[in-house]
Amino acid sequence: MELAGRALVVVILICAAGSSGAAAERSRTGEFDVRPGGLVHSHSETLGEHVCTFTYASQGGTNERWHMSVGISEDNKLFSCSVWRPQGKSYLFFTQFKAEVTNAKIAFANGFSQAAIDGRGDVPLKEDEYIIKENSVTHKDGSFKSELSKLLIVAHTRHDEL
Repeated sequence: MELAGRALVVVILICAAGSSGAAAERSRTGEFDVRPGGLVHSHSETLGEHVCTFTYASQGGTNERWHMSVGISEDNKLFSCSVWRPQGKSYLFFTQFKAEVTNAKIAFANGFSQAAIDGRGDVPLKEDEYIIKENSVTHKDGSFKSELSKLLIVAHTRHDEL
């Protein structure tokens, strides 16, 4: 299975594990309000030595409830961070966004815009709408179309081999 496919499976498994009490130390989900008005806001979730921070500015509408999940794989080699609106479609226009991870190097990241017209899923952002660096995913000025409903990151942890 290619890295992107494995990464998505890891994110799904970590998010699903977040609902069981036994896996609580391996994942965490927090809620936050995405606020319009053009000001820059941030939300972070920490899991052990790893932190994911989502920084954004948006316009239009009213506050929206969003979630951020972070997780670590059982072998401690992958750290994931997912930011999304549970209702799917966001009515806000993002003028900027940046997601950063600490103590990990991004192996895979993908952003999604609104749900498809037929309602069968999210529409991936075009590759020219965002920039993936070693520790961050950022909107690309002039190309990002201001629509964001989900952001997924999977990163290799920086841990010492025994």
